[in-house]
Amino acid sequence: MLLGLALIAVPLVVALVDAGLQIRVLASTGQKLVDEGVSAARATQDMFAKIDELERAAKYYGLLKTDELLAVYRSKDEALTTVREQLFSHLRTEESRQTLEALGDLQGTIRLSVLSMPRGTADPDELSQRFNELTNLANKVTEQSNAEIDAEVAALEERTQAARRRLLWQSALLLPLTVIAIIAVTLAVGRPLRTLDRAISELGSGMFSREIVVTGPQDLERLGRQLEWLRNRLLELAQERSRFLRHMSHELKTPLANIREGTELLMDGAVGELDSNQREVTGILRENGIKLQRLIENLLSFSAWQSSSSTLDISEFRLRPLVKQVLENQQLTLLSQRVRLDVKIEDVTLVADRGKVRLILENLLSNAVKYSPKGGAIHMSAQRNGDQLILDVADNGPGIAPEDRAHIFEAFYTGRAAKSGSLKGTGIGLSVVLEFVNAHGGTVQLIDGEFAGAHFRITMPISAASGGDGTANSSPKEHAHAA
Repeated sequence: MLLGLALIAVPLVVALVDAGLQIRVLASTGQKLVDEGVSAARATQDMFAKIDELERAAKYYGLLKTDELLAVYRSKDEALTTVREQLFSHLRTEESRQTLEALGDLQGTIRLSVLSMPRGTADPDELSQRFNELTNLANKVTEQSNAEIDAEVAALEERTQAARRRLLWQSALLLPLTVIAIIAVTLAVGRPLRTLDRAISELGSGMFSREIVVTGPQDLERLGRQLEWLRNRLLELAQERSRFLRHMSHELKTPLANIREGTELLMDGAVGELDSNQREVTGILRENGIKLQRLIENLLSFSAWQSSSSTLDISEFRLRPLVKQVLENQQLTLLSQRVRLDVKIEDVTLVADRGKVRLILENLLSNAVKYSPKGGAIHMSAQRNGDQLILDVADNGPGIAPEDRAHIFEAFYTGRAAKSGSLKGTGIGLSVVLEFVNAHGGTVQLIDGEFAGAHFRITMPISAASGGDGTANSSPKEHAHAA
């Protein structure tokens, strides 16, 4: 994965570094050109000023021939020589340098002429003519210097255009290459990430039957191997727990059977007639023995359900006859509780595990009966929605305590309502419902607002062979009764 990111980043970094270097070179060249142009312009301006000053000093000296004026003339001549030497360093072409050298020769000729003139014999027109020639040479040097600067500016502009074209070509080449690299890395990483996401979802839902195999970048493959190790470890722990439950349940059943048998003998008067107090105590022993036996049998059933929850025995069957069978099995309980049924079941044909669907219905109905008041009503409906089955089971009982809503699908959680009610369960019914629905690729929800009590809604594929695949999906644990 790091190699893929490097494939994307390296070309971009190279392009950015190259662009930065080109911009730096162009900026440095432009700055140098500006500095030299300004220096050359100042030197040419100083040269014209020094020529004017030298002309005035030459004319004054030619007329008066004093030592003071001679000193002035020499200082102006030296100043012009200094400016000319400065300008010479800024010139690039041989032609402009030759012109500047000719200006220096003419300056020397004027110097000799001025210094050799007798007093009072200076001809102003001749001096003016020679200084005009000097000025013309200075103009020519200025034009040649400006031409050099213009040529360098044009060359810089051409280099700028070339650099721009180069950057455009680099961008045009790097953009599709970067897009291709991103797509390749996404495809190489996306598939193993989806596999990891599915594996984590299955592990979180307690489904350990599918092997985790991740192919792709080494980092993700290593993570896949760690998840496979975790899956095997969790599977071992689940199997150990199931074995522990089975062994402990069987070990408890033998002494419990003896206790119940002894209690029955006492109740039958095998050791003598019991008075009312003794019969009351014996009745308490008998009732709690029956309750303890039921709990042990539920533990055995829970262990068996968990060991088979990840596998589906797929068959095709109609839902309505199955619901009718479940209701008939609960008929006595419904009559004793005087509970009214409101059943609306569409005649849907399912492709699923019939036994697990039956247990889902039995547990939901048993949970609804348990929390319905005497003379209450239970609502059960099933309808098809596309390729999904929507199953609703609701009661008009006391509802769900807020502190119970986050735990109702946990095994052996009975909740506050169960502790205070007359009918106490083992807390495994809803956990079995969740596991079996997940095994079909469905979800369990609790709906608020439609009924006064708990309203369970199950959504699962009509055909588990194509929609469920025996994998677990997480379901929201919002509100529920504890079974």
